Amino acid sequence: MISFDRDYAMTIGGERVNSNETINVINPATGEVFAQAPDCSREQLDEAVMAAQKAFTSWRATSIDERATLLSKAGDVILSKAEELARLFTKEQGRPVEGARNEILMAGNWLKQVSVMRPPVHVSEDSEAQFIQTTYVPIGVVCAIAPWNFPVNLAIWKVAPALLTGNTMVLKPSPFTPLCTLKIGELLQSVLPAGVLNVVSGDDRLGPWMTSHPGFAKISFTGSTETGKKVMESAAADLKALTLELGGNDAAIVLPDVDVDEVAQKIFFGAFFNTAQICVATKRLYVHEDVYDALRDRLAAIAQAVKVGNGAEQGTVLGPIQNQRQYNRVMDLLADAKANSLTLIEGAAIPESKGYFIPVTIVDNPPEDSRVVQEEAFGPVLPMLKFSDVDEVLKRANDSPFGLAGSVWSMDTDAAMKVAERMETGTVWINQALNLRPDTPFSGHKASGFGTENGMDGLLEFMRPKSIYLARG
Repeated sequence: MISFDRDYAMTIGGERVNSNETINVINPATGEVFAQAPDCSREQLDEAVMAAQKAFTSWRATSIDERATLLSKAGDVILSKAEELARLFTKEQGRPVEGARNEILMAGNWLKQVSVMRPPVHVSEDSEAQFIQTTYVPIGVVCAIAPWNFPVNLAIWKVAPALLTGNTMVLKPSPFTPLCTLKIGELLQSVLPAGVLNVVSGDDRLGPWMTSHPGFAKISFTGSTETGKKVMESAAADLKALTLELGGNDAAIVLPDVDVDEVAQKIFFGAFFNTAQICVATKRLYVHEDVYDALRDRLAAIAQAVKVGNGAEQGTVLGPIQNQRQYNRVMDLLADAKANSLTLIEGAAIPESKGYFIPVTIVDNPPEDSRVVQEEAFGPVLPMLKFSDVDEVLKRANDSPFGLAGSVWSMDTDAAMKVAERMETGTVWINQALNLRPDTPFSGHKASGFGTENGMDGLLEFMRPKSIYLARG
């Protein structure tokens, strides 16, 4: 019987593995250490890579239908432990239990949905002269590094397509949120062949050890743009394949014909869900001057009504910032806004505790060049900016080094489509937000990423094309 509240171990070669050293795991709602996770050594990383290399030969030879069956079973195992994992998730990540449960359920179902996908077979010519066929083959051992904001789901984004297509993996969760991922690794030991999925945890040394390790054929990384550049440099040494899902400073554009009461709730949670710790959350809200005041006041009212607190407490809607490092960054942005006399509209009061709590804050029409507009907060601080002309607001929205996602809000879907087509981002939502699917590509433009996750494009990121030419006659 697996315990979910203690005894955290890595999975290497299908076995539970402990370490001589550990890292502390802090509950962000209390600021206190509540668990220890293994701190992987270099030798243990070598063992994990060797286990994945050994498993690759037989795993790639297994039919894709057999691999799919095992992935679907893996999804069922995760779904069966959703309640236990959700409670643990809230302790380490901070999100309220309902949102934590939804992430676990989504992860299990994501595995099952990806398991039905199949890479294409292309026939370029089938004639009396020759037959030309292109198939797709696995790359090898994958280094997967997942972040702390959606630690389970974004790990599964990597695990599902990589394993389905015949690769093996060493997965590293964030040192801030390692526990659910470690437990999932342990749960799946009974489903997947030994060495197919290895899960290691550790401090800030472990990531660079992994990205520079010669035993990996590919790196799939989700995190900040700054760290992504370092990963790319590390991968260049031996030409590893690379997928990077990086930062964003996503813009939402609200046109003047919206029904403010109808869209306000959607816009609010498109910005603040998960305490705004989402790479595709709205981080710059551009609102037409005709509806600016009404929407600002409606968002402020929602902010006042939403309970911010410990995710384990009933009624909590938004939890804490996940870690002190990020808390300090957001507080620094707020301090700069106050120092520059920007108008801040705060939501409900935050609890008095050692937790990393910040009130929902709307910045009322700050200058375009202010830090709070130009920098990705990754916390509950939303600059709300006024505009009068669509061409002008598109120029402002696109004037960013990032291009991850964005949204458009309008009752005129034709007008919204025209605006969406001009936004320089990989994903644009119209009258919705944060909707991502396993069958639809997700790819950042500009400094927001390199490569694709999800959809057939994302599946093929874990494969290489192989063309065979057969002469006839």
